[in-house]
Amino acid sequence: MAIRNNRGFKPREEKKAAHRINNLIRVPEVRLVGENIEPGIYKINEALRLAEEQEVDLVEISPNAEPPVCKLMDYGKFLYEQKKREKMLKAKSSQVVIKEIRFGPQTDEHDYEFKKKNAIKFLQDGAKLKAFVFFKGRSIIYKEQGQILLLRLAQELEEYGKVEQLPVLEGKRMIMYLASKKKAK
Repeated sequence: MAIRNNRGFKPREEKKAAHRINNLIRVPEVRLVGENIEPGIYKINEALRLAEEQEVDLVEISPNAEPPVCKLMDYGKFLYEQKKREKMLKAKSSQVVIKEIRFGPQTDEHDYEFKKKNAIKFLQDGAKLKAFVFFKGRSIIYKEQGQILLLRLAQELEEYGKVEQLPVLEGKRMIMYLASKKKAK
């Protein structure tokens, strides 16, 4: 449990830096790499002096190595570029959206067409589709009708999406997954 001050707020937790830099490096010698430097093992004082001469930071890259590997670089610029790279990767990755459509085992033709139209829209938008038939009470005796309904839907949506999983009965639901043929935006 976190300790709270007299006003009931948690004290702000200090963010731990991802890397140790400059005077926070507490080892007698380091393996030094970087631009405009001869790679090798240096005493910590000499490495800090070189960093100061070049007006850059001494950053510990690999603390578990023997001796730890440090690099001479502009730490602020390094963090900025790292965040920029992460943001680009996040923008390139796409979120998979799963839309659901629910049927009953004896769904009317009009309701079926309406839900099929929505399913087409979802697949055209690049989402995955989870179509299922929900069996209430004793309607489980109509599971063949539910399977026929889902297979008919899959056949009619063939040009918009492909079946990822054929209808499977899970408890009181018969579930089928369809993936969009068109890639998400």
